[in-house]
Amino acid sequence: MNKVIITCAVTGAIHTPSMSPYLPVTPEEIIEASVEAAEAGAAIIHLHARDPVTGKPDQSPEAFGKFLPQIKSRTNAVLNLTSGGSPFMTIDERIHPSMRFAPEVASLNLGSFNFALFPMLDRFTEFKHEWEREHLEKSRDLIFRNTFKDIEYALRACAENDTRFELECYDIGHLYNLAHFADKGLIKGPFFIQSVFGILGGIGNHPEDVMHMRRTADRLFGDQYQWSVFGAGRHQMRIAAMGASMGSHVRVGLEDSLWLGKGTLAKSNAEQVHQARQIVEGLGLQIATPDEARKILALKGAQRVGF
Repeated sequence: MNKVIITCAVTGAIHTPSMSPYLPVTPEEIIEASVEAAEAGAAIIHLHARDPVTGKPDQSPEAFGKFLPQIKSRTNAVLNLTSGGSPFMTIDERIHPSMRFAPEVASLNLGSFNFALFPMLDRFTEFKHEWEREHLEKSRDLIFRNTFKDIEYALRACAENDTRFELECYDIGHLYNLAHFADKGLIKGPFFIQSVFGILGGIGNHPEDVMHMRRTADRLFGDQYQWSVFGAGRHQMRIAAMGASMGSHVRVGLEDSLWLGKGTLAKSNAEQVHQARQIVEGLGLQIATPDEARKILALKGAQRVGF
């Protein structure tokens, strides 16, 4: 494979507005960030919504409806709706936008795990909004619930819409969970596996961790999957380079890291996409267009979404 899909996750639910002035919060900011990332070379835009005043994660379909049509009208990129939402939300809340809008792609976490955000309190001490500190502190005692029942519910909820999933695997066991659902016939390939490295509570970011994910996925799924990687925080571009050199697609964006380099905040999602593109093309590979990504992932096409 010499076509690499770049996904850009433009805002997420991990970082809070006080951490960076460049984090998109309002619908208008999310629209512009998405369009710019697509113009820079991202074939897929991974989307969360936020309260436009406080920046708090908002998983209501109404919040997504304020930017989905506008982004679709301005770019051909594949729009991917989160069902991860926030670790503090129920699966019903998290999957609701994908049920309403029937996107080409929705994210889906493949297992429960400790999801620790509280170490960021060592680096960020002043917050504009009361919810921000509480959001981080509460993660000391947080299990991000993604039970077998939850996952099956999400798979069945989106089955009639022909929505495919960005299958987020934060640890090796999550690959085995995917194999379980594939064996039960609840999900069919090609699988779009997104391996996540460096979240405290999940797999680490050592080269052996990346290779272990790759070897395990190869053994379980053979040629029936497409692999993508992203690294959290300062490990973002190193993991992207490692993965791309091993045949993966890559994900970047301010959801996963606020940084462009040591001590330098990324001023836009597009900056990170440009950097990832340089890595990919420096390896002698080409980035995939949105339509090429649709073909690689066997997506239904933008004409069949509900927005």
